Amino acid sequence: MNELIKSVVENATFVLEFLAIIVGLFVVALALEKMAQKKRGVKEPIFNTRKMAMIGMFSAIAMILHLFDFPIPFAPPCYKLDFSELPILIGTFAFGPAAGVMMEFLKILLKLCVKGTTTAFVGDLANFVIGCSFILPASVIYAFGKNKKSAIAGCVVGTLILTVFGTAFNAVYLVPAFAKLSGMSLESILQAGAAVNPLATGDSIVNFVVACVAPMNLIKGTVASVVTMAVYKPLSPIIKTGHRM
Repeated sequence: MNELIKSVVENATFVLEFLAIIVGLFVVALALEKMAQKKRGVKEPIFNTRKMAMIGMFSAIAMILHLFDFPIPFAPPCYKLDFSELPILIGTFAFGPAAGVMMEFLKILLKLCVKGTTTAFVGDLANFVIGCSFILPASVIYAFGKNKKSAIAGCVVGTLILTVFGTAFNAVYLVPAFAKLSGMSLESILQAGAAVNPLATGDSIVNFVVACVAPMNLIKGTVASVVTMAVYKPLSPIIKTGHRM
């Protein structure tokens, strides 16, 4: 915990930016959820006691999956794949977009408390923002329809946005920020990518993210979507009420 506090102090500006992004995404999710409820003609509490308990449970499961990340053969070691978005997508379909953003935040918070950060919080911001780029569009589309068709459409759109946004966000912000905060040169990061992936050659950050980052995000979104579509319907009544139907 002392190491975590030290990291927060050393990267105070970045941490404040991180918190501002969290608040901003939560406000957006809350507004979209209320719009979806209005369109469907229903009025449900955004949060209640059961929802908060389930949010905590799904966040803890996501954090455990996040800890079991693993390297991938087509990207440098600083990039690791995890499937922590799977329980969050299931929980977000059940409890709404605002709950999804909260679960993404709690997952990162729990992970930081357990493991700390090895990327000066850049990797943690990446996981949170890119995770939200997946679960937010997927859950918002589902929230407006609440049927199988909207669930499939949400998963497809969410996976595409995850792949495109995650790739662009890495190129424009995350890779340069990681290079700056970690003390590594951008060239050394790009060379690490080229060493394991021949498609990431040419000292180009665009080649790097397209070859190394895009496939990882596509795999993550596809796996989470397929598993969610397979298990959500039978799990939904248990998640929402605690009883089988």
